[in-house]
Amino acid sequence: MTFVIAGLGNPGPVYAATRHNIGAMVVAELAAQLSLKLSRHKKAFAAVGEGHIGLPGSQQSVVLAIPLCYMNESGGPIKSILDFYDVPLENLIVVHDELDIDFAAIRLKLGGGDNGHNGLKSIKKSIGSGEYYRTRMGIGRPQGQQDPADFVLSQFSAGERKELPALISRGCEALETLVTSGLDLAQNKFNS
Repeated sequence: MTFVIAGLGNPGPVYAATRHNIGAMVVAELAAQLSLKLSRHKKAFAAVGEGHIGLPGSQQSVVLAIPLCYMNESGGPIKSILDFYDVPLENLIVVHDELDIDFAAIRLKLGGGDNGHNGLKSIKKSIGSGEYYRTRMGIGRPQGQQDPADFVLSQFSAGERKELPALISRGCEALETLVTSGLDLAQNKFNS
């Protein structure tokens, strides 16, 4: 059984360190931890790497992917990857930023709406469903009058940047737990 783990973000150096790219940051770190090289896929507009998660004897196959397009076009590449690897929708995990969760909190769930998130809207439009796993990385809401669209495209604050490596590492651990032990155990460990 193979899982596709897709990290959402926007391409290019301008967006690389922004809140909206935390999903891509987590998948890039997971690839590094697994010693996987993410390379441009021949059939999907995404950087992809294939490997395994878990202990020897109980490993699961994974395809890590970061779409190379803008967030609001993420669905096409993710559908292409699911089709290419013949992975069912129930084995898709999408890692993304979440405004309605405090910074540094992680929440895992199966299914749900898009909550105004353009990446999730694009995925639902392309695959025809919202019934896939989500690893939601909390970025919090903007203070004051800042537009949420501007907030997600801004860089993390100095204080947040200090906590970011630990958050990304916990995101990787949450993904590994979800793949190897299932949603209930992963939620019990990370959703508190």
